[in-house]
Amino acid sequence: MSSAQAISWDDAKSRTISRSITWNDRKSRRAGAALIVSLGLIMWSGVVGAALHRAPAVTVIVRAQAGQSAAAAQAVSAAGGSVTRRIGLIDGLVARVPGDAVAGLARNAAVAELSLDHSLQLLGSSYDPTSDPDSLYNVATMDGAHSYWNAGYTGQGVDVALIDSGVAPVNGLTAAGKVVNGPDLSFESQNSSLRYLDTFGHGTHMAGIIAGRDDAVSSVSSSDSSDFMGMAPGARIVSLKVADAHGQTDVSQMLAAIDWVVQHKSDNGFNIRVLNLSFGTDSTQSYQLDPLAYAAEQAWKQGLVVVVSAGNQGNSSNGLDDPAIDPFVIAVGAADTNGYVNNVGAHTPADFTSQGDGTRNPDFSAVGVHVASLRVPGSYIDSQYGGSATLATRFFRGSGSSQAAAVVSGAAALLLSQRPSLTPDQVKNLLARNTRSFHGNANLKGSGELALDKVLNTSTPSTTQSFTASTGTGTLEGARGSYHVSDANGNQLSGERDIFAKSLNTGSMATAEQNATAWNGGTFNGSTWSGSSWSGSSWSSATWTTHSWSGSSWTSGSWSSGSWSSGSWSSGSWSSGSWSCGSWSSGSWSDSDWS
Repeated sequence: MSSAQAISWDDAKSRTISRSITWNDRKSRRAGAALIVSLGLIMWSGVVGAALHRAPAVTVIVRAQAGQSAAAAQAVSAAGGSVTRRIGLIDGLVARVPGDAVAGLARNAAVAELSLDHSLQLLGSSYDPTSDPDSLYNVATMDGAHSYWNAGYTGQGVDVALIDSGVAPVNGLTAAGKVVNGPDLSFESQNSSLRYLDTFGHGTHMAGIIAGRDDAVSSVSSSDSSDFMGMAPGARIVSLKVADAHGQTDVSQMLAAIDWVVQHKSDNGFNIRVLNLSFGTDSTQSYQLDPLAYAAEQAWKQGLVVVVSAGNQGNSSNGLDDPAIDPFVIAVGAADTNGYVNNVGAHTPADFTSQGDGTRNPDFSAVGVHVASLRVPGSYIDSQYGGSATLATRFFRGSGSSQAAAVVSGAAALLLSQRPSLTPDQVKNLLARNTRSFHGNANLKGSGELALDKVLNTSTPSTTQSFTASTGTGTLEGARGSYHVSDANGNQLSGERDIFAKSLNTGSMATAEQNATAWNGGTFNGSTWSGSSWSGSSWSSATWTTHSWSGSSWTSGSWSSGSWSSGSWSSGSWSSGSWSCGSWSSGSWSDSDWS
């Protein structure tokens, strides 16, 4: 795949980066350093990186040059910080400043020495999740997940389908039965050493937020701050990989993945009740026509709670991403904690989160800024942006409505473990009508911020949504909007064709989706995309034939090796040591780890 046409980390002020699907972390206005990942065709909403947003404030101790204490205080103010107290003994002061302003402040001529003010932890970890307002521990506290854990509901018995870039076997996702692989529909599926694996880094981050649980955890407790746990640590992830190492994927791959989940939601002992879609496109057509919105809507009507990121087009945008534009599904906006854990009222809509058009707005919001979840060492995101975003070697900060959607998918799993008979409409009603108010208008934040503790003892409503249904008969090209994947020669996939250059008739596809018959074994839209049965804990793979890339403008190239260099994946980060054959086998996870 051509990286120039693939998904990229975009600083949101440069529009030269590829027009592919975006991991929605788009218009961050702070510090001018908003990272974004453009994913092939769909916007993968919110990847990782402290640079997506101005870093949280930190406490520093500043020792001024002799006679320069006033100038040092002025430098703190100029850096966007504030002095909290003076230390006369050392001609110094204690201040709160944005984390990304620390280095510049230290270089100021009035400053003799600057150090971070840390609490001491004897024999403790260098990362304390209780003091990080955006750790999963505190997110679960703020959004009420701990109230469900304390009542005995951890998402047990609920499977969450994650259509993303795959999942890596890092601690937090390696417990027996924690992750099961559906088909790999990505461009990397033809390389056995990459199949199912998260070479990009986004899917693992989402999986950790939704249902992560450290191997050492024997029982889930809201008082356990030393082990990593996601929102629904008792739930299981069913992973469908659609994105490669650069985040590339096409809407046709997304349709195939959504339709596979619908048809196989009860396979192999599955109980898939939630579908997480942390991506979006800038579709050019109404949800009532759009085939991607239609596929998500049909999944909803087939009994799946479909949770979608609202988008990261910024607070001045005029509409949500596709498929969040469909009013049936749950569209989630991203909230910024601003460093407040115990005061949700002080939260604000993240400055990158998309604004609705007044008719279709986010349904509600969840924390989506600087969320600390699981890192994939050696992945594209990690190798490109891992420095400032990495925490204690295991974790990575991510900002975007992707993260917010993952929080809500975990919340839905908790609710369904408590009330298994709920319909998707009832889940949406309970979550959207029991929120906490915070700053910002409804076009940005919806009804408020997720508050599961208010949902726990609320009676089940009798409710049915009655929006105008989508027909799905619009165009595939319209659903792509401005995002297109390209082959190794730079040829774009466009028009009414899938990744095999085979014509896709959206009317016929809509009928098949409505009847849950879009897949026939391993065949989708007349081509063999995957194997047709389960093999161990993974859906069996299939090798695509050489004619796969035929067609006048979608030609040659290889789906196997081009998009991920052997250097950063195989040698070094992913070989020997912690990634040895004991838990890593033949390009897939061994049965002992993934049952």
